Amino acid sequence: MDLKNLLTFLRKMEGLSLDYMITGSVASILYGKPRLTQDMDVVVIFPISKIKAFVSSFDINDYYCPPDEAIKEAIQLGEHGHMNVIDQKTGFKIDIYPAGNDDLTAWGFENKKRVELIAKEEVWVAPPEYVILKKLVFYKEGGSQKHIEDIKGMLEVSGDQINTSLVEKWTRKLGLSDEWVLVLK
Repeated sequence: MDLKNLLTFLRKMEGLSLDYMITGSVASILYGKPRLTQDMDVVVIFPISKIKAFVSSFDINDYYCPPDEAIKEAIQLGEHGHMNVIDQKTGFKIDIYPAGNDDLTAWGFENKKRVELIAKEEVWVAPPEYVILKKLVFYKEGGSQKHIEDIKGMLEVSGDQINTSLVEKWTRKLGLSDEWVLVLK
């Protein structure tokens, strides 16, 4: 994981006053066990009015950034939208998911945490319960065992900080009870 690129990207987001939270593998690493990853997933509350400033903040010589219209389309798709920014020198990729209007995402943003990434550099990270639930969703959709292993690592390292009762409530609401049982085996 390239922490310098990650911080550069997140500082640009903060400079544009874009509300974000890290999720996916980077969040599971922060709450759990380390593993290799070449990307970072970020959920962003992304007003259309910020598109031009966002695009212009990434020098075309250093980054691939989607054009305005592609970003607008991803934002309009809400939680089903997706775009990425890629550091052209390192290949490090930031996967950006526009925030949807669903209850889980709203809860995630209300409960996100400021976490120290490196040497007094803090970033916004989704709460561990949100990370677990989204990994269960992705496991259900694609069957990749890495999601189950990430969740187990989170429970092992940060289990005392994770509200498993809340996770169980959400798994019932989202139809993820069977996937949650796999984690607890």
